[in-house]
Amino acid sequence: MDRQRPDTTRNEIDLYIRTYYSLLRSTGYIRVRSLEETHAFSKSSLHLGARRLQPDISAFGYAATRLPDCMPSTKQLIFGQSEEQFATFGYEVQKWERVAARGRRRPIRYNGTDTLAVFIASASDIDDLVPIIVAYQIEWNKMHALLVASSLGKQLAASSIAADDPDLPEELESILNLPDDHLDKLMVALGEKPHQALIAIASDIADFRLRLLAASFNQYQRAAQHWWHSIESLYPNPDELLKRPVYFVSSNTHSLANLLSGYALAHKEELLLTAQRETSPVFQRDLQQALNENRDNAANYLYFVLREHIRRSQDRQSLVQTWDAANGIITAPDPGHIEVAAQLIEINKLDPTNFDPRLQMPYLEHLRKSDAVIINIDYPLGLAAYQLLSRVGQGIGSLRGIFVMGKAATLNGRVGDVMISSTVFDEHSKNTYILLNDFIADDIAPYLKHGSVLDNQKVLTVRGTFLQNRKYMSVFYREGYTVMEMEAGPYLSAIYELLDPRRHPRDEIINVGGHTPYPIGFLHYASDTPYSRRQSLLSRSLSYFGMDATYACATAIARRILSQEISTQLNFFTSS
Repeated sequence: MDRQRPDTTRNEIDLYIRTYYSLLRSTGYIRVRSLEETHAFSKSSLHLGARRLQPDISAFGYAATRLPDCMPSTKQLIFGQSEEQFATFGYEVQKWERVAARGRRRPIRYNGTDTLAVFIASASDIDDLVPIIVAYQIEWNKMHALLVASSLGKQLAASSIAADDPDLPEELESILNLPDDHLDKLMVALGEKPHQALIAIASDIADFRLRLLAASFNQYQRAAQHWWHSIESLYPNPDELLKRPVYFVSSNTHSLANLLSGYALAHKEELLLTAQRETSPVFQRDLQQALNENRDNAANYLYFVLREHIRRSQDRQSLVQTWDAANGIITAPDPGHIEVAAQLIEINKLDPTNFDPRLQMPYLEHLRKSDAVIINIDYPLGLAAYQLLSRVGQGIGSLRGIFVMGKAATLNGRVGDVMISSTVFDEHSKNTYILLNDFIADDIAPYLKHGSVLDNQKVLTVRGTFLQNRKYMSVFYREGYTVMEMEAGPYLSAIYELLDPRRHPRDEIINVGGHTPYPIGFLHYASDTPYSRRQSLLSRSLSYFGMDATYACATAIARRILSQEISTQLNFFTSS
């Protein structure tokens, strides 16, 4: 008989988590070296080479892209929840430089010399950051040990070898004993100034120190409140939101906007010029072929080009946002301590003539009568999902739907597949949620060109990307859990509290089934295959291949919202 709650233990991972939380209770700094042993002992699936002498470039690259490029000059990292909290401990971080990581959205400030102030929105940020920093230090020091014993390392430490020295790549590859193509991965991991980073690695060991300021659940709630104020500020009278029905969508800040506003389609010729300058000949060929054949997914190529188009110019981004605002799509101002952007979409201000062709359906003109709005937020990290949805629920009147779209790892699919799940096991609450998902495979398949749609799947919500290993995952895999991600469980805990007068329980089986007053839909697209040699985010981004899955999911969500609003207005007209 299938058990909904896997009977499993994971002693190595639990030991690791208990170790860093117990150390972080200290009022001062802790040394990252004190966590290296338990990190390596945990046998993390993302850091299988932790105990080997040879550098694990994949793990280093994963960690490096989730930390800012100033890490080579950083000595200490301070975790806090607000500027006020940092100031209480003597850190005037509002005066520090804002820096960012390529692979994580998180507010970070740099004092310009040796200290990073990292804002944490929930405990998930700690579970994410600590293993990343430990992995980064372990692999840095492996490379340092190999370089310091070589003549090349001595030249690098003395800054006596130029970045364009023709012998540098081959010598570096030999000294670090790198497999084919791993040197390129290392250069990408080292950021915009790889030569300076190599000099730093050759010059000194990494010996990072961490400090967690007095963190509290209440501070997480205050950060969520500050975030919500930025959304309320879009209305002169915030009470208006209490009177209007709301669709909550967790996705990203480009897909719904592109599908509903029509900027890319209206500026096709301009984007084709950008494609000629900024994209590969293969992409240009596929783009032109899709346009010539008038394929349903042709717009996806333009959306991909639009991302590159605005990335290179702040003025272009402002033009897109002005266009969006004229079409009822407004982006909230700086979210502050939680790096989760938000959009407010007024359905009655949308122009159906600008819609993506995949959204065309009868009676779109009735949307003009709708008083509903869509609150679309950029996908948060882990437990921040619980905090933000809980705060949204406190700030609005009625909900008409909750739709969540995000990335996940798949154990049985391929990168670019879409997974639709009916069961979620949450590592935070230990609850198993049985979900009547509003989507089935037929809702996605017509819009997905490259991947497959796998419905009736089971999700494991993990505490962090490094906090699982093969032994632990094999237990879940035997129970049929094939999707790994970080937010579905926290979202469902918040949904439970929106539907029930009690706080969400722990270690229970909870049926979030057909008794909800509004539809609930969860969609995940595969961005990683951690137990396969196939394409992985450890080595490359989703690129256009991921756009296909993203827009297939976003199209299904947009169609669900629009059709429901049309039905609501038609029913109202008929009853009147």
